[in-house]
Amino acid sequence: MPATRRTILAGAALLPALMPAALRAADGPGELIRRPIPSSGERLPAIGIGTSRRYEVEPTPDKIAPLREAVERFVALGGSVIDTAPSYGTAEDVLGHILQGPLREKVFLASKVSESGREAGAAQIAHSFERLRTDRIDLVAVHNLIDTGANLATLRDLKARGRIRYVGVTVWRDGQFDGLEPVMRAEPLDFVQVNYAIDNRAAAERVLPLAAERGIAVMVNVPFGRDRLFKAVQGRELPPWAAEFDCASWPQFFLKYVLAHPAVTCPIPGMAKVSYVEDNLGAARGRLPDAAARARMEAFIDAL
Repeated sequence: MPATRRTILAGAALLPALMPAALRAADGPGELIRRPIPSSGERLPAIGIGTSRRYEVEPTPDKIAPLREAVERFVALGGSVIDTAPSYGTAEDVLGHILQGPLREKVFLASKVSESGREAGAAQIAHSFERLRTDRIDLVAVHNLIDTGANLATLRDLKARGRIRYVGVTVWRDGQFDGLEPVMRAEPLDFVQVNYAIDNRAAAERVLPLAAERGIAVMVNVPFGRDRLFKAVQGRELPPWAAEFDCASWPQFFLKYVLAHPAVTCPIPGMAKVSYVEDNLGAARGRLPDAAARARMEAFIDAL
């Protein structure tokens, strides 16, 4: 049977019971680690929700209900960042249903623009406001560097008018870094979103240092490598030394590695179930691995 998060979590279910109570990541009431947005100083909880694929469901009450439960639990545990995009099928519509009422004010909502041309991009953003059922979106980023000049101009205008609070750009694969870096150097960005994982560390060589230099917040997509990492550790127990940085599961192992990079603001793994929310948010509690521990984690994964 192929490895998935479900099978990995099932195999690791007994691990917390074997650990000293003081090291259990999810047991205590400790607040989530928060990271600052360099351009403003606003601090965000250090784990968010990504909505690609998992929130692309038919926007009916029965399909939305489990996702609503996941988002409500996420907010109740201190989370706030939720990332979506108009290209994620029905995800914006689904979030629009979920975030009605008081819940909206507790969420840092991020979306994207992926049309070419000033007029088409502006129309897509306007449609995102409608689908999300909100008059303010916290962050809108240019998706995959599509017509960056035109779209950033539109986003800055919206920011000046108070419709959005932050602007950024996104990529999701290493081959886009050559196009990303000049934009980061030339444009006053609040955020960049980039792919980074313990087995895909290219961003740490180029993009993350540049973000730190330029004062740009970093969202990290695909921190699990789209289940690639879960397949790599299938059937393996979490190493006992993971307890040294308050790690109780493989998902926390992968997320704590990413979050321990000082330039990273917020990884955004997909979370469509309450159990995933509870586990993932444990990565933003307690200790994070130091440089020596991160090197040990890399060596462990590289040897698989």
